Amino acid sequence: MKFALKTALLTTMLSVATLAQANFVEGQDYKVLPNPETIVGDVIVVREFFWYGCPHCYHLEPHMQKWAKTRPADVAFFQTPAAMNPVWEVGARGFYAAQQLDAQEKTHQALFYAVHKDGNRNIISSQQELGNWYASKGIDKAKFDSLYNSFAVTTKIERAKAAATRYGLSGVPAVVVHGKYVVSGEDAKVPQVVDFLINKVREEKQ
Repeated sequence: MKFALKTALLTTMLSVATLAQANFVEGQDYKVLPNPETIVGDVIVVREFFWYGCPHCYHLEPHMQKWAKTRPADVAFFQTPAAMNPVWEVGARGFYAAQQLDAQEKTHQALFYAVHKDGNRNIISSQQELGNWYASKGIDKAKFDSLYNSFAVTTKIERAKAAATRYGLSGVPAVVVHGKYVVSGEDAKVPQVVDFLINKVREEKQ
């Protein structure tokens, strides 16, 4: 019995190791943007585009959060709420308002849970509903409301829109690696493909 258990464990470890070292395929595991963005400097930039109402984004988020905690030192990671239409923009403005209040870490995953685990999609339907939810998490509602349509948040929204357009995104989740590669999906394979592409970018820089 112990032998069988050890054998099964070894097989699982080898399978994980094999997947991690896999030679992922363009067009199948990721796509190359036709007009890559030029990013100057030694840092490799990874951007995760999401929408709080997207179930696929909800499933991907824990995997990306785990990856972010152990990402290489030369990799910068940015979470970017997709504001590709007025409905999505509500949550995006909430994200950036919370960010301005240094509450992103406290509220980001919690909002995903509230929408998908608790089934309260109404939260992201309007500024009023969203503001009430953030207030329930200890955020000053007056400050939240003052930031929601502020110049600072609106500027970030416009940049997020421009980035989504520049990368040719038609949906989320989408993880863009160094302005050149786009990875889609909702499982643990996504960060593995991201790591593969990070190594690819390093090789291209040499």
